[in-house]
Order: sequence, then C-alpha cells, then structure tokens
Amino acid sequence: MALLYEMAWRFLHALLYVQRALVAWFRVHIWRWKRAVVGLLLPLALGIHNPKKTGAIGKRTSRRVRWGADGRTLEKLPLHVGLLITEEEIHFTDVANLVVWCMAVGISYVSVYDNQGVFRRNNSRLMEEILKQQQELLGMDSSKYSVEFMKNGTDTTDKQEHQVLPCQSVVKVLSPDDGRLSIVQAAQQLCRAVEQKEKTIKDINVTVLDSLLRESKNIPDPDLVLKFGPVESTLGFLPWHIRLTEIISMPSHVDVSYDDLFGALQRYATCEQRLGK
Repeated sequence: MALLYEMAWRFLHALLYVQRALVAWFRVHIWRWKRAVVGLLLPLALGIHNPKKTGAIGKRTSRRVRWGADGRTLEKLPLHVGLLITEEEIHFTDVANLVVWCMAVGISYVSVYDNQGVFRRNNSRLMEEILKQQQELLGMDSSKYSVEFMKNGTDTTDKQEHQVLPCQSVVKVLSPDDGRLSIVQAAQQLCRAVEQKEKTIKDINVTVLDSLLRESKNIPDPDLVLKFGPVESTLGFLPWHIRLTEIISMPSHVDVSYDDLFGALQRYATCEQRLGK
C-alpha cells in the first residue's frame, strides 16, 4: 500500500512539473509571437512597408536638413545662380541635381545655359528631370519646395507648385538668343521709338537700355555664375547682366557632387566684390 502511495505521489509530482514547463513554454512563445505580429503590423500602420525604404527616407531627411543648415551658415547667399555648361555632352540628371541642391540651400533663382541651345530645345526634358530629382533627393520634403519654370517672354511661366510655401525657386532656361541678340533687339526697339517720335535721341542712355533689358528677363541679375568645363569663356551668357557677377570655374558638371557646389558657394561667400571701386 505504501508503495502505491509513493508511485501516485511521484506521478502527480511529474505531472505538475510537466504542467509548469508547458505553461512556461507557452508564455515565452506567445510573447515572441506577439513581438513578431507587432513587428509586422506596426510598420504597416505607420505607412512604413520596407526597412530599406525607411532607411532611405531617413537618409534623405538628414541630407535635406543638412543642406538647409549649410545655406544658413554662409555669410552671404546668392539670390540668383547661373549654371553655364560649356561641355559638348550634357548630362541632364547632373544638371537637375545642381538645380535641386540650389533650391535646398535657399537660392531663389537658377538659370541654366548652354551656347548650343540644347536646354532650350529640350526644355520639357529638363523640367521633368528636375521634378524627378526633386522627389528623389528631397523625398517627402519635396512638397515643401515649389518650382516655377519660366519660359521666354516677360510674364509666361509654367508653375509646378505643390502648396503655397515660402521655399519657392524660379528656374529659367537660357540660350544665346537671350544674350547678344536681346541687346540687338533692345537697340532696334529704341531706334523704332525714336523713328516714331515716341522718344528722342537725348532720351536714350545706359539707364534706359538697362531697364529695357531687365524687363525682357523678369529675373534679377546673377550674383554667381558656375562655369562647367574647360572653355575659358562665358560663351555669350547674358553679357549685359553679368557685369558685376562673380564667376567660378569648375572642371565638369558630370558626376558633380553637392560638396562641389557647396564649396563654390563658400568661395562666393568669402569673396570681396569691389564693384568697380
């Protein structure tokens, strides 16, 4: 009888041990399952579907914050930057990157020029590439920047605007027609005004010509022109408007980096412009 009681006790003891082990096992695995489920559902609830994508978004955000901060550290920031491409082969993506970086640091006007008129003939392609790189480089913050593409003429624009915010940049495509030819056309206009007795010869002076040329551009004169390529010439880039412009030469626009651009902006910020003094 005593042996029977001892066997029953051992059986109950073993059963209790197994029960405790099963409870502990279930607790551990249920906790792990909960973590796995939360790990899957929480990113979906927050709109984050891909860990790699999350990393890319964070990287874009940090870059955009850095670019904006860089612009504020400069002693002076150009209002209008001209991008003068002297190279025969043009890479639209690299030019678009330069435009977007200028936008990100706070530059209000960017003009793009080549003396063969490639940008003028492919204006739509350049516009599309800028908008594409704006989304690629700025990510979700691209909605904070509106881009206005200015056509030829005095008041016609194509505006790609996501929302009305102060971070707006104007992009204008220039060609040789906007340079010497515009001066010739302005001179012809003044001659017709004298011929039609709307003006006299005494009314014509540098100030009048300057005013007429500025009206045709509808943007401020470039403060800084970045010349890309080995050619030591501005190739007809707005000869009237760059009399006081700082010109910085860079080797090439191909594979140009943000650091290359910011280095040029730093040089501009520290240069002393004597303005004829």
